[in-house]
Amino acid sequence: MTTNHSLSPRETYQAIAANIEKVMKGQATATRRLLAAVASGGHVLLEDFPGTGKTTLAKTLARSINVQFKRVQFTPDLLPSDIVGVPVFDQRDRQFHFHEGPVFTNILLADEINRASPRTQSALLEAMAEGQVSVEGERRPLAELFFVIATQNPVEFRGTYPLPEAQMDRFAMQFELGYVAAEQEVAILTDQMHNHPLHLIEPCASEQDLLRLRRAVTEVRISEELKRYIVDVVAATRGASGVQLGASPRASLAVMKTAQAMALFDGSGFVTPEHVQEVVTPVIAHRLVIDPQAKFSGLTARGVVQEVLRRIPVPA
Repeated sequence: MTTNHSLSPRETYQAIAANIEKVMKGQATATRRLLAAVASGGHVLLEDFPGTGKTTLAKTLARSINVQFKRVQFTPDLLPSDIVGVPVFDQRDRQFHFHEGPVFTNILLADEINRASPRTQSALLEAMAEGQVSVEGERRPLAELFFVIATQNPVEFRGTYPLPEAQMDRFAMQFELGYVAAEQEVAILTDQMHNHPLHLIEPCASEQDLLRLRRAVTEVRISEELKRYIVDVVAATRGASGVQLGASPRASLAVMKTAQAMALFDGSGFVTPEHVQEVVTPVIAHRLVIDPQAKFSGLTARGVVQEVLRRIPVPA
């Protein structure tokens, strides 16, 4: 049932995580990362094979919060105006009136984002970066709580377009769900014998609860030593062997903010090195561009990040 009282920031996290667990079996790590992105004001890119639960995870989050949710199925013929909206001429008053696109919502599911053309993919860029869209020269602000969950199939799949580097950099985190253990898959079959557990999910938090959670994350303390550690880790990716493009200062910010969220989830008033190390790979790896020859030799973005973590001294 929808709560009729305000939740504390940590209670908000726990309530939503418990709701998601009812539907998403064996995905505690993915849930924690997803909620860290929500709490830190970032956006999430889920990349995995079809059928692993990407869309279900997004829908369960949306159902758990009493906010507006919209979904866009990205296809090759999707136009930018299909996302942001378009002015429409009204014959009655002989004037153009703006019809809002699905981007005007609280939670937006951009399903299979890499099946649309780069031009359409970029329509989300301003919305994700600035919390606004520009149509016909007029800026239109989006909701204060605006969160994008984009899903994509692995780039090797037919009919996909790789997301441009600038778009990848706008996602605070990128991770996959993976296949669950056999016992958990049996539990999924049992849960869905008669109806989908998603249909039984009811809101457990409000928009104000989420906004309070975001404000609380910014108040979690982080030492100057840990800030320097984050900067050193991110900077090390720029000179790493086999890397064409390293992580930007935006990555440093995302590491700090998501680490603050993890600390809050754990009931801690300050960030530890373990919180930073927990988020570094899902925050940084997708931003790196690996040299094609190095990639052919087996180098991966995750491998680069793990090697950097091994090399950079951890603050005492």
